Amino acid sequence: MNGLSFVHVSVLLEETVDLMAPRDGGRYVDCTLGGGGHAQRMLERSAPSGRLLGLDQDEAALGAAAARLASFGDRVVLMRENFRRVARCVAEAGFHPVDGIVFDLGVSSPQFDVGERGFSYRHDAPLDMRMDRRQVRTAADVVNEASEEELSRIFWEYGEEKFSRRIAREIVRRRAVEGITTTGQLADLIRDAIPAPARRTGPHPARRVFQALRIAVNDELGALEEGLEGAFSVLAPGGRLAVITFHSLEDRIVKRRFAAWCQGCVCPPDFPVCTCGRTAQARLVTKRAVTPSARETEANPRARSAKLRVLERL
Repeated sequence: MNGLSFVHVSVLLEETVDLMAPRDGGRYVDCTLGGGGHAQRMLERSAPSGRLLGLDQDEAALGAAAARLASFGDRVVLMRENFRRVARCVAEAGFHPVDGIVFDLGVSSPQFDVGERGFSYRHDAPLDMRMDRRQVRTAADVVNEASEEELSRIFWEYGEEKFSRRIAREIVRRRAVEGITTTGQLADLIRDAIPAPARRTGPHPARRVFQALRIAVNDELGALEEGLEGAFSVLAPGGRLAVITFHSLEDRIVKRRFAAWCQGCVCPPDFPVCTCGRTAQARLVTKRAVTPSARETEANPRARSAKLRVLERL
C-alpha cells in the first residue's frame, strides 16, 4: 500500500482542533499522525509560523502524511516512531516545550480495510496485526505460542470477552493439529467455540478477541501509559493535551492520568491547613468527554465510540 492510497477520516476533527486552540508560532505534536488530518488542520490554524512534529510507526501512514503536508515545507517534521517515545522525539527535534499534543488512538481505517495487514476478521489474510512492521512478533505468534492461561487472560483483560476460556481452550486444541495462521481460521474457530445463542445476537463473535490480540501484539496500553507521561513532561505551561479514545480500556487510563495531574491537596477535609503541599499540575478543559455528533457518526460509523478529553498544563 503506497502513501497516496492511505485514506483515513479524522474523527472529532473540528472539536479537537478548536479545543487545542493552535496559534501562530506555536509548537505542536501529533502523536498518531495517520493520514495527517488533525496535523493539517493544526498547521492551518497556527499559520504562518506554527510548527508540527508528527509521529507514526506505520510507514504507509507516514507516506500519506508526507504527501498531504508537503505544502507546509519546513514547518513539519515527521518521524517513524511509537508515541511511547514522544519525549525523546521532542528533544531530538528541538520542539521543547510543546504548546499542544494530540493522540488519536486506535486503528486507522486503511489498517482495517487492507486485508493483508491482518487486523480484521472480515478479510481472510495472514494473522499479522503489527502496526509497526519492523516488529517481529505477530498475532499468529501469540495465538500459536502463548499458553492457554495467557490467551484467556489476553481475551478477558483486553477484549472483555466472557467466553475467553472456551476460546483459549479451543485454540490450544486446534493448534496442536495445525497451526493457526490466518484471520479466517481464527474467526471460524471463535465462532465454533462460543455457544450458539451468543452467535446469533450482537456484533461479530470474533470482534472482542481480535481487539484483544491487536492490543497485546502492539502493547497498546503500555505504550499509552508511557506516551501520556512523556507528553505531559514536555508540555509547556498553558499547553494542552488532547486524547481521543475508542474503547473503555484506553479511556480509563486517560481519565486516571488526567485526574492525577489535576489533583490538588489530598489532606483530610478536617485538617485546618494543608500539610501535604500537593498542588494541581493541570486543569480539565473538558469536564466530560466530547463525543461525535449524530451527523458525524452517520457519515463515519467507526466514529461512534470515540471520546475526546483535553487538559491544560498549569
